[in-house]
Amino acid sequence: MKKQYNEDGVVHLLAILLIVAVLGVTGFAGYKVMQSSKKDDPAASSNKNEETTSKAVWTKGGFAIEGTYADADIVQVNDTTWRLYYAIQPEVKGHNFEVYSATSSDGKTWKQDSGTRKTMATFPEIVKLADGRYRMYYQTAGVIKSAISSDGLSFTDESGTRVDTSNDASLTFDNVAAPSVALKDDGTFIMVYRGTINERYATNTPNQTTQVLMWATSADGLSFTQKGIAVDSRNTTLAGQLDGPDVVKFDDGYRVFATSYTGVYSFNFDGTTFAEAELAFAGEAKKVGDNYMGQPPGDPTTAKINGTWFMYYGATGKSTGIHYATLQ
Repeated sequence: MKKQYNEDGVVHLLAILLIVAVLGVTGFAGYKVMQSSKKDDPAASSNKNEETTSKAVWTKGGFAIEGTYADADIVQVNDTTWRLYYAIQPEVKGHNFEVYSATSSDGKTWKQDSGTRKTMATFPEIVKLADGRYRMYYQTAGVIKSAISSDGLSFTDESGTRVDTSNDASLTFDNVAAPSVALKDDGTFIMVYRGTINERYATNTPNQTTQVLMWATSADGLSFTQKGIAVDSRNTTLAGQLDGPDVVKFDDGYRVFATSYTGVYSFNFDGTTFAEAELAFAGEAKKVGDNYMGQPPGDPTTAKINGTWFMYYGATGKSTGIHYATLQ
C-alpha cells in the first residue's frame, strides 16, 4: 500500500507541476500580448508623438505684398520698424528692373514706400552697416554690384564689381546672381550667391540650367575673396537647383535657406563649412515619381519680428506676389 501511495503521490505531483507550467506559459503569453497591445495603442505612444509633432515648422500665412513682385529681402530699421525690399518680376512688360520697398511693425501688414529704391537691379540684398548706412547688393548684367544709401531709400551706385563669374572651382558660369550678405559681429561680410551653369542637370528637371551656391568673404563689404562652392546642388536631393539663398544669424547659429524644386532647404553654417540639406518649407512643391509638381517658395528671406521668425518668399501665377510663413 505504501508503494502504491508513493506512485500515486508522484503522479499527482507531476500533474500539479504540469498545470502550474501550463498556467505559467499561458500567463507569459498573455503578458506578451498585453505588451504588444500597448505598443500598438496610440495612447501608449502619445509622448513620442508629442515630441515628434512639437518640432517647430514653417506655417503658411498670407500676402505680405500683392502684385507682380519677387526677390524680397528684409532689414530692421529700428526697434519697431522693418523694411521689406522687393523687385519687379522680369516677366512684366515695359519694366526697368525696379526695386521697391515697404515698412511694417508686425511683419504681416506692410505699407509701401513712395517711389523706387533702384532701377536696373534684380535680387536686391540690403545690409545695414555699422555706421548706420545701408548697402544694396544686386545683380546686373550677370554680375553682382552694390549701391549705398544714408536712409535706406535713395541709393547711389558704388564703383566696381563685387563678384563676377570667375571662380576657382573650374565651373563655367553663365552668370552669378541672388547675393545674400551677413555682417558678422567681428565686422566680416559673408556673401552666399548663385552661380548658373548653362546645362540641364537631368532630363526630367524643369530648368535647362544648373545652379549651385558659392560663397565669399570681405573685410570692407566691397572687395570679396571667393571661397569656392558653398552648397553643390548636383545630387539626387537638390537635382541641380538652388536659388535665392538667404544667409542669416538664426537662433542656433548661422543658416542658409535656398529654393530647390521641392521646396526651401536649410543648411547650417559654422563659418567654414555648410551642413547637409534639410527640407525646411515645401509650400506647394513635391516630387511624384520623376515629375516635379507644384510651386516651391521662391527666393526666401527671413527675419525675427517681435519674437517670431518670418520667411518671405515669392510666387507667380494666381498667387503672384510676396507671401510669408511663420515658424511655429
